[in-house]
Amino acid sequence: MENNIPIHLQEIIFATSDIALNRQLSQLEAEGQIKKIAPRIYTSNFDESEEIIIRRNIFTILGKLYPGAVLSHRSALEFKPTTANQIFVTYTYTKKIELPGITIRFMEGLPAIEGDNPFSGELFVSQQERALLENLQSSRQVGPTSKTITLPEIETKLEQIVQVKGEEGLNQLRDKAREIADKLKMQSEFEKLNKLVSALLTTKPSKILTSPLAVARALGNPYDKHRLELFEKLFVELQQQPYKERQDINAAVNSFRNFAFFEAYFSNYIEGTIFEIEEAKSIIQTETPIPNRDEDSHDILGTYKLVSNLKEMSTTPSNPDELLNILQYRHQILLGARTSKKPGQFKEKNNRAGETHFVDHTLVRGTLIKGFDYYQALQEPFAKAAYIMFMISEIHPFLDGNGRIARVMMNAELVKVNQTRIIIPTVYRDDYLGALRRLTRNDDPTAYIRMLQRAQEFSATLIANNIDELESHLTLSNAFKEHDEAKLKIIDPIS
Repeated sequence: MENNIPIHLQEIIFATSDIALNRQLSQLEAEGQIKKIAPRIYTSNFDESEEIIIRRNIFTILGKLYPGAVLSHRSALEFKPTTANQIFVTYTYTKKIELPGITIRFMEGLPAIEGDNPFSGELFVSQQERALLENLQSSRQVGPTSKTITLPEIETKLEQIVQVKGEEGLNQLRDKAREIADKLKMQSEFEKLNKLVSALLTTKPSKILTSPLAVARALGNPYDKHRLELFEKLFVELQQQPYKERQDINAAVNSFRNFAFFEAYFSNYIEGTIFEIEEAKSIIQTETPIPNRDEDSHDILGTYKLVSNLKEMSTTPSNPDELLNILQYRHQILLGARTSKKPGQFKEKNNRAGETHFVDHTLVRGTLIKGFDYYQALQEPFAKAAYIMFMISEIHPFLDGNGRIARVMMNAELVKVNQTRIIIPTVYRDDYLGALRRLTRNDDPTAYIRMLQRAQEFSATLIANNIDELESHLTLSNAFKEHDEAKLKIIDPIS
């Protein structure tokens, strides 16, 4: 009991063997200052239901009324009652106790051992290795009345350990579980755990695995589960509506290349590679870098080489292997001059932008392969373009150049079917990045889709027969302005 708070102000109050205290509790109850909500449990909270009060304080109750109890089995992993309102505890006896809104399932077993975690009062929690062994015990119940989580859920937890701590971390878990199994006489449960770990580390056949995440790990293609859920949300939203087909009016060779020049120029500007228009034209026309800006110059040139090549931009992946090959080839062209960025190679260390952490480098291939399933299921060219651009941007498979590669992949989807490519002008950069962030952080794809639709609507007004006239049109549209200087204007090319 909290010594510095008067009894009648405490939310949870316990009866004890202290006669004087119990007499005081009886008096407070008679005065209507507290009420009894369960055997040996009182509360001063008259505003909420008994069920809510008990659930909120369940760990305090366990620690006070059942000293030495161990929160175990699935409860040691989930830290909350099941959907059937049950919580599982290892104690000195086997018994089921009903409290308002919750059932405590006591199971006779060994008390806390070294490594089990003190939690609330005299309540302990099974350490991770013990909890995994407990969850590999046989259970007569299924679903939310079972003391154990499902095998796929266990496999997924092991897979998450590999993602965070690597294979060494999983091996350390196995070694510690072996020691605990000897103490708790849980050797058969350890054998199950050992087989799962071995399968995940591909030292034993993966047929025993059932979780998609764990199977992917065993097959050498682990993936980012959270990103796949995000890709699914984008996929579902993209499937909800048809999209206007905007025929490319710049398909002739000269027009295609003039459009490609500004496509490359703006795509690099987004990433902070900034040149004057005449400088960029000189780089493209002479294939010679600007003095003292060799790598930046080659970035512009590499992007242009990709987006101005009709054959290259008509190539899209038909299977996951082609996706990986196309990405690596295009990245090699794009960043060929930046050897420190490992052009053409997927990242071998993690990267981030501000508070956004991209997919772990060990999960890049697997996430691309799994994400391809949604891409392949889309039919509308705009939908495929929007999806693949976000997927590449979100995975960030390379050390650098990810945004530019993502936009190349997007426009290749449109070139292949002779639809208008999408340019993201400087004035629209903040809208573009904001929509990406909103999808990443808030799981909201609608702003992202609207943003790209408007960008394509703008791009469809650009007639690229003459590069100087195109530049004038872009100027009138405020394309070269910063976002805080003007708004993007969509000007009818006829006007």
